[in-house]
Amino acid sequence: MIVAANCLRPLLITSAYQYKWKRVANVRCTQKMSLKLYFLRHGETTASQAGSFCGRLDLQLTPAGDEMAKDFALVYRDVPWTGIYSSPLKRTLSTATPLSDLLAIPIHKREGLKEIAYGQWEGKTAAEVNREFHDDYVRWLADPGWNSPTGGEKGIDIARRSSEVLEEIDHNHDDGHILIVSHKATIRIMLCSLLGIDIGRYRDRIAMPVASVTIVELAEHGPLFQVMGDRSHLRNDLRSRAGT
Repeated sequence: MIVAANCLRPLLITSAYQYKWKRVANVRCTQKMSLKLYFLRHGETTASQAGSFCGRLDLQLTPAGDEMAKDFALVYRDVPWTGIYSSPLKRTLSTATPLSDLLAIPIHKREGLKEIAYGQWEGKTAAEVNREFHDDYVRWLADPGWNSPTGGEKGIDIARRSSEVLEEIDHNHDDGHILIVSHKATIRIMLCSLLGIDIGRYRDRIAMPVASVTIVELAEHGPLFQVMGDRSHLRNDLRSRAGT
């Protein structure tokens, strides 16, 4: 390894609501040094099928969701994985487990990767929330970064806690391939943080289908989007399911 101040991979630092990148002196790296993050949204659940808010409800995958997890493991098994990190909720752990079991790689469970807490909206559809919590819902739609679901979390709260996991990964892995299994809103917020997108726009800037993979390389000049919301690893019958 060569000490080279002009090829340093940027590290995450926190600000009020978004996480920026800076170069840090006296870090060892080479021109080829990079770290790839594979963000995998969990497989299908009854909530994703129904289109209801599901944050801290600890749902299991549907049978189709289990098959999605297996498909991912089979297609991505030849990637030289250096770590697996997951939300501790059942639906994410069940999505990470097939690859973990196949390759005997442990799953690092992190609270910071949990889904946004939807508070009193949990288990309800958007129509129900609009009817029962109209004012809060309108404010949240306008800016979910700084407005929370009734009794829930703001987008900046998720950005703050998830950034701690990203910083841990960046600190512990100089390069390699890291799988991060998380949730729809949480992954979108992490991507906004990495790419300099306003956290309050995560819902209308980034799509995140069920069981999709998004790849970001942390290279010498900062985060580089490589793949967005890919589901080509799924069989056709799983990709075409309604609500996914």
